[in-house]
Amino acid sequence: MGKWKQAGLICAGFVGGVLISLNLTALADKDTRGGLPIEELRTFAEVFNAIKQGYVEPVEDKKLITHAISGMLSNLDPHSAYLDADAFKDLQVGTQGEFGGLGIEVGMEDGLVKVVSPIEDTPAYRAGIKSGDLIFKLDDTLVKGLSLSDAVKKMRGKPKTQIRLSILRKGEAKPLEITLTREVIKVQSVKSKLVEDGYGYLRITSFQENTAASVVKHLGDLYKPGPLKGLVLDLRNDPGGLLHGAVGVSAAFLPPKTLVTSTDGRTEDAKRQFIASPEDYLRGSKEDFLRNLPPEARSVPLVVLVNGGSASASEIVAGALQDHKRAVIMGTQTFGKGSVQTVLPLPGNTAIKLTTARYYTPSGRSIQAKGIAPDIVVEESVNGDSAQRIREADLERHLENDKEKAAPESARETPAKPQGKPAAKPRAGNGKEEGEEAAEPPSRELAAKSDYQLRQAINLLKGLQIMQNRP
Repeated sequence: MGKWKQAGLICAGFVGGVLISLNLTALADKDTRGGLPIEELRTFAEVFNAIKQGYVEPVEDKKLITHAISGMLSNLDPHSAYLDADAFKDLQVGTQGEFGGLGIEVGMEDGLVKVVSPIEDTPAYRAGIKSGDLIFKLDDTLVKGLSLSDAVKKMRGKPKTQIRLSILRKGEAKPLEITLTREVIKVQSVKSKLVEDGYGYLRITSFQENTAASVVKHLGDLYKPGPLKGLVLDLRNDPGGLLHGAVGVSAAFLPPKTLVTSTDGRTEDAKRQFIASPEDYLRGSKEDFLRNLPPEARSVPLVVLVNGGSASASEIVAGALQDHKRAVIMGTQTFGKGSVQTVLPLPGNTAIKLTTARYYTPSGRSIQAKGIAPDIVVEESVNGDSAQRIREADLERHLENDKEKAAPESARETPAKPQGKPAAKPRAGNGKEEGEEAAEPPSRELAAKSDYQLRQAINLLKGLQIMQNRP
């Protein structure tokens, strides 16, 4: 292989979702000391030749090689994959916050497409698609036998066209059939609201090219009526996005030059530190948007809301703010997506997405397959209920947490236990178990009064305000 010229580092949630990216030098030909496995390559050539000569129907060489590459990558871990021309284009378009499709973050489990999370304000979200749903048929095509990228390709398409999803859902006796109309998915990544006099709410749904700049703009709007007594940063169900966006958002609340995250892998290129500095959060922009940041934003009392749908870039932000004691992290354990993917372009506008490193919080904690444990555990409802969510540790072939593996069992960190009524047994969606009430589905209203976790965050901020005002 020739030397790779450039690679985009991504810290992704899933194929079909938004991804974290940055520039890395290529990895190919960095370590050839072991030589090529001649015997294994000879076996590969024999299998290739057997298929070419004896398979019941002729198969193109290109197709066989493509499938071999795809198989190599998909059997490494849940996030390594081969990207054909369409998938590579979708990846590039998706980071801009606009793509055509249904609006769901997906993974693969037992050969079926597993829904990680529907994206807010999309056809999937409005139709009631839920985390944990297993899609086994797309129109009349069975998902079994398809790669994840092929399944994603079938779900995407021209706006105003329809697709029928056949779904298995825990708690439902029969499969569900849901017909969705594709739309141009334009994800507004930042929303804000003044929930009470002096208390602001800032919601980030994903980390895109302009998310950090948009956060600064929304903070300016929140401060226009007057100083804030407290701010809630909502990262719940945020599947991740661009790494420089996560660094930029963290920089809005941390002192300049503060360490945000670090990465470590086998190559020198994978060993990096990212700080709250323009060179790490600006991409192609000459103007530093943080110059427009209200100065009070770096000191306002801050609560960050997280849950099992908070992954990747959102975990980077939560981990940085937690380690630097800049915010109180509230909610439930996060997803645990702590691996870094490098996108290596190939000829023909294709690419591979290869896991090359793990990332760490400023104190050196690994998030991989573990997540961020909140400082204060607050379940999703007053009854102590939280919907069961897929986490990184639930995915087949997930990377282990290297820090956990090295630590003795007694020294491993365990999540704080929620106070009050014990949590109900975990379950998917709104499926009920005998003698239990299903948790209320989340409201689509921004900063809804029925949002139990948000109300607890505001109450905490009010308590902090009272303590600060005491002589």
